[in-house]
Amino acid sequence: MEQRFVGTSGLRVSALALGTMAWGSETDADCARELLRTFMDAGGTTVDTAMSYGEGRSEAILGELIGDVVPRSDVVLVSKAGISHRGGKRMVDTSRRAMLASLDATLARLGTDHLDLWLVHTWDENVPLEETLSALELAVSTGRARYAGVSNYSGWQLARAATLSDTALVANQVEYSLLARGMEREVQPAADHVGTGVLCWAPLGRGVLTGKYRGQIPADSRGASEAMGAYVEPYLKGRPTRVTEALLTAAKGLGRSPLDVALSWVLDQHTVAGAVVGPRTTDQLEQILGSSLAPLPDQIATVLDEVSG
Repeated sequence: MEQRFVGTSGLRVSALALGTMAWGSETDADCARELLRTFMDAGGTTVDTAMSYGEGRSEAILGELIGDVVPRSDVVLVSKAGISHRGGKRMVDTSRRAMLASLDATLARLGTDHLDLWLVHTWDENVPLEETLSALELAVSTGRARYAGVSNYSGWQLARAATLSDTALVANQVEYSLLARGMEREVQPAADHVGTGVLCWAPLGRGVLTGKYRGQIPADSRGASEAMGAYVEPYLKGRPTRVTEALLTAAKGLGRSPLDVALSWVLDQHTVAGAVVGPRTTDQLEQILGSSLAPLPDQIATVLDEVSG
């Protein structure tokens, strides 16, 4: 699998990162083991998690597998802090105290002394930005994180943070796909200007761009689940449907799978360093890893740009 530099930094990540949001909830420990082994055998290096995923269960499962399934030195570990869930309620706290306490707990669950990349999970309007950045700076200066960055920051938020931070912010992890191109308006230009790379989450349009929701909602899909149905629903009607149909037509004409075309389009965009995929089963992961990820013909790329813009 191709390895790419993140922004103007020396950090290298695999073009596809293995997302673990479902670990500890939809994906059990045995399946997670197979996912990690299959991903690493295919040349993947980057694994993305967060302290909020499964209220720490995702990190705990991953920690049990590192050193067993794969050596720590072979993994580029990415985690995030700033969001937690208590009693079903989403809490945001990027204070220095909360961030550093979260980092220590993350390292303990993962069974490692450092993260390769540590991200602020979201913007917090209640905490001074300088305070949040001070936690990133301390994490890097003490070796608990090799690189630092942010997640879900808008263009102005990223530019402001990069200006104030004494530590280079090498990445901004945001949603980006043919169905979610909002980041091109401000995030992409800002990232380009400050030398920050973009890591995309939901590059398959929350699963919709695979074509599996065409005409129906599969019973075993996230769209059909009570917990995740609202996450998928915005992409099941209107403009997203037209974009998906155009993608399916393009994929058929190229003799490639829809997810291959969708991922190839994302990875070919300016400032994009990698895409985080979140398969829940080994079958889903194998379909993703079977993608060529080859650049699209100019004419096809142009049509997809126009339809989805």
